Amino acid sequence: MKNDYINELKKILTADRIIADAPLADYTSFKIGGKADVLVNPETPEDIREVYLFAKKNEIPLYVLGNGSNMLVSDEGFRGIILLIKDRQPEINIGETENPKQVSISVTAGCSLAKLAQEAAAQGLTGLEFAAGIPGTVGGAVVMNAGAYGGEIKDVLDFADCMDEDGEIFRLSNEECEFGYRSSVIQKKKYIVLYASFILERGDVSKIKAEIKELNERRREKQPLELPSAGSTFKRPEGKFAGKLIEDAGLKGYSVGAAQVSEKHCGFVVNRGGATAAEVYGLISDIIEKVYENSGVVLEPEVRLLGFDED
Repeated sequence: MKNDYINELKKILTADRIIADAPLADYTSFKIGGKADVLVNPETPEDIREVYLFAKKNEIPLYVLGNGSNMLVSDEGFRGIILLIKDRQPEINIGETENPKQVSISVTAGCSLAKLAQEAAAQGLTGLEFAAGIPGTVGGAVVMNAGAYGGEIKDVLDFADCMDEDGEIFRLSNEECEFGYRSSVIQKKKYIVLYASFILERGDVSKIKAEIKELNERRREKQPLELPSAGSTFKRPEGKFAGKLIEDAGLKGYSVGAAQVSEKHCGFVVNRGGATAAEVYGLISDIIEKVYENSGVVLEPEVRLLGFDED
């Protein structure tokens, strides 16, 4: 059956954009995960739509993946189609607005968020400095309202073009996205982001680049960027910090196999080398249990799980 639908996909996409038995460890920042039956990387929004509708019509499981920077894929992988929305050569468009102090900057969803932030800085546009060290794609960032150092996507997004489960493409304004902490209506309704536009302020190039440099230095100093991880493992509990709760529970450096609570920042679970998804999942479960026993707080994973019973 797999070969049958791969042959059908070749009628939609060129062969170089289709990978059978794709090792998903190669597509996630955790460097963990089994194989997907097939991974496709469409070139245009229409290609994305055709692949999506093909999977729906034939009842083939499909999962949308960006940069894989917030994912834990099971050791068994994924039986179905991974729809990779990641641009090889993103086109970033800059335009004027009615306000002479503001500029719009628009891009397809598969563009690296960090690349977009760097391009904005090069053009003297301020507002995306917080995003320069976030490793995801623009689409993924919009879906989860990504943020860091006091900034969030909701602060700068103008609109997002999305596709629903029927293949209908439509535009959502910032307000219509219903952004919350690491959430949006896009996430809740499982829309696919195709395109996003942001409103930024004109600023001083040297000051913008200096702020990006400072924030990236803070990241390197405080976060375990030298080891594979999926970023912050847990959402921030209201009024508290997940890393502090984990450390207070005595879990700094705690391991399950090669998966470990970072000794540098307890809010991160890291792959010490050769960790399995089962080990990471077991460690996450242990953390939730032990933090609850110690503080009464139930931590909620920020990392998205693929191929586990929760899916």
